[in-house]
Amino acid sequence: MDWTSQYKSRVVSAHEAVKAIKSNSRIFLTGNVSVPQKTLAALVEYAPNLTNVEICQALTIGGVDYVKPEMDGHLRVNTMFISGNVRKAVQEGRADFTPVLLSEFPLLFKRGILPLDAALIHVSVPDEHGFCSLGVEVGLTKSAAESAKVIIAEVNEQMPRTLGDSFIHVSRLNYIVPANYPIPEMAMGEEGDMDVVEKIAGHIAELIPDGATMQMGIGAIPDAVLKYLLNKKDLGIHSELFSDGVIELVERGVLTSARKSLHPGKIVAGFILGTKRLYDWVDDNPLIELHRTEYINDPFVIAQNERMVAINSAIEVDLTGQVCADSIGPKFYSGIGGQIDFIYGASRSKGGVPIIALPSTTILRDGTQLSRIVCMLKQGAGVVTGRNHVHYVVTEYGVADLYGKTIRQRAQQLINIAHPDFRKDLEKQARELHFM
Repeated sequence: MDWTSQYKSRVVSAHEAVKAIKSNSRIFLTGNVSVPQKTLAALVEYAPNLTNVEICQALTIGGVDYVKPEMDGHLRVNTMFISGNVRKAVQEGRADFTPVLLSEFPLLFKRGILPLDAALIHVSVPDEHGFCSLGVEVGLTKSAAESAKVIIAEVNEQMPRTLGDSFIHVSRLNYIVPANYPIPEMAMGEEGDMDVVEKIAGHIAELIPDGATMQMGIGAIPDAVLKYLLNKKDLGIHSELFSDGVIELVERGVLTSARKSLHPGKIVAGFILGTKRLYDWVDDNPLIELHRTEYINDPFVIAQNERMVAINSAIEVDLTGQVCADSIGPKFYSGIGGQIDFIYGASRSKGGVPIIALPSTTILRDGTQLSRIVCMLKQGAGVVTGRNHVHYVVTEYGVADLYGKTIRQRAQQLINIAHPDFRKDLEKQARELHFM
């Protein structure tokens, strides 16, 4: 049977497709902006007919219907990164959180640690050979889909065709749900105090050498850094994700990837988040390659990039250099993500620059200002990046270089980049603990 006949024979409605999901099963839900909206909505509608279905996911950009209290006993999310739409459910105990390095997320399914009965994925229309592209989300989805017994694929006419290790053949798809809607947009930047963000970005840019290969995390700070790199030469990208900011650097001849020691001439990543402009730009663009996360985020692959720059964020950093990025005290907030993968990979890179960046303060809802450089992490806080792995910490007040430094030297450097209103108190606490 040729692939076109296979395709036609497997086309069903979303409501028909989700009937393949049985009670007491485990399913994978592709995430980021690639959540299959029609199929997930149909699953929520069908959920009263199911019991004890586990949905494994990472970051998902979308609604909350599938984690509402009325889904209790029917659908239960097990997330490996806590996105805003499932945060309340996790914190209230209605959904689960599994801590895992992003580089090892797909391996949970691939190695049978979390066997998958089904995978809900979102792909482009097939090419002339019958291959669909996983589009804007390849890294976390490719291995999970291959590991599942049943694949339910939403085939969207508006999903871009990305290149790299991004394809799945029609013959692998058990149920095909046709769709035609825009991929959700998620613009970076304009979050928090942009004056602070710009100052942090400026400090980071000074640490980035010509010929660097960069990892850019989610958020305003990594995106803002790109605007300060227009005078750099031959930059490259090896990152779990990238956004719209790379387009201008490519168009201006700054981001050439010419000096990359791994995948020269290519921008490589696991997924993309951005606007329609970005989705149109990556469509069938041979400059872009998307790969599996267990490859992109492998620290020993990352380390093969000379002058590897990793830029990651934090909730708070203590005076010994411990970085909390996944919780506020014991309350889980996000996840490990790719932070330790890239911080360690960059530290092993020849000329690598591992960076933790954060504003010096946060403001609570009641207007109280708190320092994010702290003497000790909050009780119950998770340590995502240990003090042994930290090199540079950047706030709007400058750069602390902690690598090879004593606790006394670290404490002084971190106090120097804390908000001035908190420095005296931090010094007092540091002396009481004999850090200084």
